[in-house]
Amino acid sequence: MGDPRRHGSLTFSPRDVERPRAGETRPSGAAPLIPEGLDAILVLLRHGETEFIVQKRFQGQMEAPLSRAGELQARLAGFRLASPRAHPPLPIPDAAPFAIVHSPMGRARRTAEYVAEALAAAGRVSPPLRPEPGLSEIAQGEWEGLKDSEISARFGDSLAAWRRWPTRYHAPGGESLDQVAGRVEGALTRLLGELAEGGERGTLDRHQVLGYEDESADRRRWALVVGHGGVFRVVICLLLGLPLEHFWNFDFGLAAISVVEIRAGRAVVRALNLDAHLGPEAERIAADAAARDASGAL
Repeated sequence: MGDPRRHGSLTFSPRDVERPRAGETRPSGAAPLIPEGLDAILVLLRHGETEFIVQKRFQGQMEAPLSRAGELQARLAGFRLASPRAHPPLPIPDAAPFAIVHSPMGRARRTAEYVAEALAAAGRVSPPLRPEPGLSEIAQGEWEGLKDSEISARFGDSLAAWRRWPTRYHAPGGESLDQVAGRVEGALTRLLGELAEGGERGTLDRHQVLGYEDESADRRRWALVVGHGGVFRVVICLLLGLPLEHFWNFDFGLAAISVVEIRAGRAVVRALNLDAHLGPEAERIAADAAARDASGAL
């Protein structure tokens, strides 16, 4: 095995070192913000339904409380995360999260609180909840608080452009995707750095196809990120190294669970929009979310 060496905050052995081709510094598909060799898991949980969503209003960075349905969704998501081995199992370790970070906005904070309560009820030690300003929803300026019909009547051209070319247009007085990506990247860099600190360095010299993986207990750290649909679209683009033009290629349902595995520094999407835990509510929520996403609202 060779003598263990230190590389930054990650422990590894010489045989684990990847051999890049000439001119390459990282394996194909590894985003620069991910520490090299990091083995960890990120779970993305969008907040529950809010009163603004019920009223079909654009939220952005305006505060809107969870609706009664949203509170139930948050509780159900918490129960699911507290029992990851329940059928069908979630692709996360059967252990308490290493960290729970959330957008400082009330709807995300309250959702995170419900999850923490469910973890505690299941006997799992929940880490302190930590607000992360970089994960706030995308500011939508003059659109915030307005209904889709009102925005279409007053800002039809800019709304249509946002839906088609999100990197070139945004709400008047709101944030551009480049601005959002800057703060989201900072938040992710801090979180991924914490996950890497003191962890064991992974290697890509192992099976990369599901079904062949090691069946021993998964001891990797995992972190829960509670946030917003718009920001999570940016998160996925950054982790996968995709241009922000792919912003509209991803959807995140209310109180739905998505899982991104960081495999030796490479992000792998393991699950997207798991919502079976919402039970009878899932069909209505999915239909409402599809209509809302089609409008371009955040």
